[in-house]
Amino acid sequence: MRLLREEHRLLRRQIVEGRPEAADRQRALGKHTARERLALLLDEDSFTEIEPYRRHQARGPKVDGDRPYTDGVIAGSGTIDGRRVFVYAQDFTVFGGSLGAAHAAKIHKVMDLAIATGSPVIGLNDSGGARIQEGVLALDGYGGIFRREVEASGVVPQISVVLGPCAGGAAYSPALADFTFMVRGTARMYLTGPDVVEAVSGERVSHDELGGAEVHGERSGLVTVVHEDEESCLADVRYLVSLLPSNNLEPAPRTPPRGAATDDRPRFAELVPVEPNRPYDIKAVLEELVDDGDFFEPHELWAPNVVCALARIDGEVVGVVGNQPSVLAGVLDRAAAQKAARFVRFCDAFGIPLVTLVDVPGFLPGAEQEHAGIIRHGAQLLYAYCEATVPRIQVILRKAYGGAYIVMDSRSIGTDLSLAWPTNEIAVMGAEGAVNVLFRRELAASAEPERLRRELAADYAERFMHPQYAAERGLVDDVIDPAQTRSAVARGLAMLRDKRTAGPRRKHGNMPL
Repeated sequence: MRLLREEHRLLRRQIVEGRPEAADRQRALGKHTARERLALLLDEDSFTEIEPYRRHQARGPKVDGDRPYTDGVIAGSGTIDGRRVFVYAQDFTVFGGSLGAAHAAKIHKVMDLAIATGSPVIGLNDSGGARIQEGVLALDGYGGIFRREVEASGVVPQISVVLGPCAGGAAYSPALADFTFMVRGTARMYLTGPDVVEAVSGERVSHDELGGAEVHGERSGLVTVVHEDEESCLADVRYLVSLLPSNNLEPAPRTPPRGAATDDRPRFAELVPVEPNRPYDIKAVLEELVDDGDFFEPHELWAPNVVCALARIDGEVVGVVGNQPSVLAGVLDRAAAQKAARFVRFCDAFGIPLVTLVDVPGFLPGAEQEHAGIIRHGAQLLYAYCEATVPRIQVILRKAYGGAYIVMDSRSIGTDLSLAWPTNEIAVMGAEGAVNVLFRRELAASAEPERLRRELAADYAERFMHPQYAAERGLVDDVIDPAQTRSAVARGLAMLRDKRTAGPRRKHGNMPL
């Protein structure tokens, strides 16, 4: 027994230490090893590894006789702030992290256990792609991962972290996750690499230009958060997990109440100009609204004309969607609508209440937007809000015009509580635009059209856009002092906490994707 125990101890140490020369090459690229990443992500000494002795059974060039333990992925479970998560970390030092049948089977097991126990699953991606020598078995392994991601969608939170190459079919795994993180400089993600692109199209493009963090963070919208280094990236993953429920049957973790129900904030009135055409930063409003001014903002770089955030109000986790007047005047375009729709659906799937801050002049006009499908993308946001059954609170800060007002969780599509500031302007369009349409002939015939336009616009605004107009008709529940915004929202959330909604019996709807 003593000899067996010693042999076992030496083998385990060999497995954990891996190949020192390969680990050195990894660090020389500015990347941590898989086990170092797990140590950064998880609570100290909380990781329980599964199948460390797993080895491939393949035959072929450059794999015959080379059967390292773990098969290029470290899998298991640990805790983040004491809460259970399941995790796998691809190990680039073993076959370049390439995925074969054994490698995939370990990921399948981690995902199955996450679903069975109702725990978040986190994947750390750093892989050269499918292991060519294993052919269709590697492709079958990817398919098993994708199928499980779809099964887990809306059941447990799924977080993907891209820390190195993620090419070919492997890129679909981050695309299916709820949140995807990526590190600048070392991470890249694409379906076909630069060499293939050049061979097929003649276009010469670098790895970063094709699928770097900036591309997916700012242009494609595939990546949720971009970080400069692995340490800050994994720390941010820990922060995100602290805001998420473990599964769709449990509430998000609460912190002690902060007295928000009686917390007046006069600074609200200072942050938002009365003039409807003056810009301001909605994030400053968000900081006043939420506990300690702290929030997690997915897709900060993509479609910045709408802001989405996870935060706490009086200790309760909420999802906040707000128009950003400092970018494109806060209009909704196709990317902003798509971004907000996905966020709303995530919050609804996991029982996170929604707070919508409205200051929107409309949808972005133009042939490019129309041809690119702004109607379809706007319908996605409309659909997401309409099907959401979580508590929903709308706060109208200033402008709320036309169809954009409707899709920003208006009373007509089911918000539970609609609040408005005295600066609210709810209408089909602004006063001047309405006058130009309604009195086109009178203005054309007038000797002083500008004076007449001003008079008519003032009269229209006074009659149809005064602060109480919508409230008098039951489309706004209350017109509040801006200083009372935090307290009014906190009271509304408390009032709606036990909301229950039974939807119609159906397999699923057909969202306009």
